[in-house]
Amino acid sequence: MKLSVLKERRANERRVAATPDTVKKYRALGYDVVVETGAGAEASYHDDQYVAAGATIAATMAEALQGADLVLKVQRPMSASEGADEISLIPPGAMVVGMLNPYGARADLEVYAQNKIVAMSMELMPRITRAQAMDVLSSQSNLVGYRAVLEAATEFGRAFPMMMTAAGTVSPARVFVMGAGVAGLQAIATARRLGAIVSATDVRPIAKEQVKSLGASFVMVENDETKQAETAGGYAKEMSEDYKLRQAELIAETIKKQDIVICTALIPGRAAPRLVSEEMVRSMKPGSVVVDLAVEQGGNCARSEAGKVVEFANVKIIGYRNMPSRIPVDSSALYARNVLSFITLLSEKAGGKLAVPWDDEIVKAVALTRDGAIINPLFQS
Repeated sequence: MKLSVLKERRANERRVAATPDTVKKYRALGYDVVVETGAGAEASYHDDQYVAAGATIAATMAEALQGADLVLKVQRPMSASEGADEISLIPPGAMVVGMLNPYGARADLEVYAQNKIVAMSMELMPRITRAQAMDVLSSQSNLVGYRAVLEAATEFGRAFPMMMTAAGTVSPARVFVMGAGVAGLQAIATARRLGAIVSATDVRPIAKEQVKSLGASFVMVENDETKQAETAGGYAKEMSEDYKLRQAELIAETIKKQDIVICTALIPGRAAPRLVSEEMVRSMKPGSVVVDLAVEQGGNCARSEAGKVVEFANVKIIGYRNMPSRIPVDSSALYARNVLSFITLLSEKAGGKLAVPWDDEIVKAVALTRDGAIINPLFQS
């Protein structure tokens, strides 16, 4: 079977869905691997490395997709209206695996079904032990949390650690992390390694122990509602208006004392919750920095703008798009391993053939379309 790896064409995307290392593993499974020329170049994986790993290089997207049985992507394939028309070149019956953004691009599901594409969306991976090696959201969020602190340090006009010198003492920076999921915990750990005084908040009580284990203090309104603040999948739930008001009051007092605020709060399928108001930004010290990692889903900060670093009330607000692509080598490597683990589940042990266990809970969660129909219950009208 032909496994095709395409070059990513969406703006700000520098990752690639397979690395030379994972190509070797696909070859060992028996797949014929074809990589579109330049697919890994922006992540420092070059054509000659793929060839050495056993892949064939295709000169064009059309050549890479011709006769493909399995197509690996980072982001969802593009349509003619978006520029390069990838969808129409995918052969009927082929399987596409990638982060297909089904919540934000629901209309594409109809197109996949009409074109008889088998679509697998890696963001829907269930948070169960057996699927940990396939969890793209966790692998990418780890790097995002790390990178967020580095971006903040770049824009911040002071040092992070306390320094005692003959010329005087430099006070440590104060960092406040909003959301203690995978990205938030990594941001806490990174800021602590750089010497900052770190505090964090989350609506899930379980996060308190995790935050404190990393040496940060925990800030949260605790009541009966917070006991049910986590979904079965491990994500934060939408809280009541009363809770949001009380939490906002506590956060407002906390933010006044911070130098850097890193916002990481996301709810799958929903707009990002607004956590930092204009008034909160105004209350911060001149030269402070806010990093909004939720900017592409509406933003946690009232004044953030997608793709920009803006200055408001003498505070810099960072709203970079696609933060994982700002560290493309490692984000590609981790994503490629996640995909490899998933494809291995779907494959025969040898012979290079798919043997999809359609009744498996992992496959049921990830599969969007099959046999010309939308099969995922979350997206059936």
